Amino acid sequence: MTIPDVTIMGAGVFGLTLALACLERGARVQVIEKRSLGAGSSGGIVGALAPHVPENWNTKKALQFDALCLAEGYWARVALLSGMDPGYARLGRVQPVPEGGLARAEARAEQARSLWQGVAQWHVLRAEEAPGLPLVAPSGWVIHDTLSARLHPRRAGEALAAAMERLGGHLVIGDSASSGRVVWATGYEGLEALSVALGRNVGGGVKGQALLLKYAAPEVPQLFADGLHIVPHADGTVAIGSTSERDFTSPDNIDEQCDTLHARALEICPALQGASVIARWAGVRPRAKSRAPLLGSWPGRVGHYVFNGGFKIGFAMAPALAPLMAELVLEGRDIIPEEFRLEAM
Repeated sequence: MTIPDVTIMGAGVFGLTLALACLERGARVQVIEKRSLGAGSSGGIVGALAPHVPENWNTKKALQFDALCLAEGYWARVALLSGMDPGYARLGRVQPVPEGGLARAEARAEQARSLWQGVAQWHVLRAEEAPGLPLVAPSGWVIHDTLSARLHPRRAGEALAAAMERLGGHLVIGDSASSGRVVWATGYEGLEALSVALGRNVGGGVKGQALLLKYAAPEVPQLFADGLHIVPHADGTVAIGSTSERDFTSPDNIDEQCDTLHARALEICPALQGASVIARWAGVRPRAKSRAPLLGSWPGRVGHYVFNGGFKIGFAMAPALAPLMAELVLEGRDIIPEEFRLEAM
């Protein structure tokens, strides 16, 4: 290709959505990935796109809400450009109401009516009235929200890469020289390197483990209970995840914690009893110190930028954040909300 205007380091969901946003603005783009497509946490298997609870509203929650609202159109466009199915479907989510938590769940339903602007609902239902897979709800009540969606992370990454190349972008696997403006979207290793460069902690990695069951339930809501995601996909599988491990010795080692996830999932959703395990996954997710994604110019490095830190919400947030980042990189126009600014860390 001709000399690029922008080089993006890292072919995870942040790097690829930014590449697409820059290409759609007429820039020449290359993405350099030293290992493989989605080699970090973007190559996971869970794919839950779910909102924060509708209370204590702030910029982060509002932007995530906007991102979830635009997701269907965004992924449909990616599918059209790439000719590949990213596995997106907005089928909602069911979660048990904890013992003693009914009043709080109903208060959140009232908040959702206002904050979600009629785009989606947060229903409190008797457990037997919940759609989809039955789950154990000791209180007898569940929450059903219609905003949550699912995505197949690996297929979504492949579709993004194909869409980017369709628009003239160039993906390089392996080492290559950067040119033009450089954006670092390099996951937890990038956060660690940035912390060293700046002399302060801006973030690091949290390991997660997950597994995939052979069980066909392609059109039902995902389940969420006590931090555990159970996400049915369109290909006849159900993903279960994930752990959150701050201390680890190997980024991709799978151990007994994955077995514990499986056991917990069967307790929550007994219908999965007997479903065979067909895959296990482990990887490290980039977590900024602020828990919000980090966007902005790299302090002290002219022409370099950082787009990183999508801990647990990367696939949900990236399509909405990438245009903000593209405006900064290509036009020098900084419209990044304060909560996401690297300089504020």
